[in-house]
Amino acid sequence: MNENVAVEEAIPILRVREVAAALGWYLRLGFGLRWEHRFEPGFPVFAEVARGALRLFLSEHEGDARPGGLVYLRLADLDAVAEEFGVTPRDEPWGREIELTDPDGNRLRISDALSEGSGEGVRPQR
Repeated sequence: MNENVAVEEAIPILRVREVAAALGWYLRLGFGLRWEHRFEPGFPVFAEVARGALRLFLSEHEGDARPGGLVYLRLADLDAVAEEFGVTPRDEPWGREIELTDPDGNRLRISDALSEGSGEGVRPQR
């Protein structure tokens, strides 16, 4: 692969049974609905949610993804999210993190930004 090619953005696609039902959970996590699309009534919905610069696609299309995927997110307000969902952050060598599962079985592993001194025992890639 050409190392000079810049990746502008990667947006995970998460499979959900019903976008309307999934939205409540993602709104609780601090995401907002940017847009949604349906070709015509009765067709699957495809939507984008965003939280700052972070974006996720939620899709009812069966061929887009399978429920149960894992997305890793870094959020500045990890403690507030952990409190909202009633979980306790774990201390890991690379930072503190929690794991949440949406109503469709998709997992979101959420970490705070690497703090000074964290990362001990984690080797950089060469």
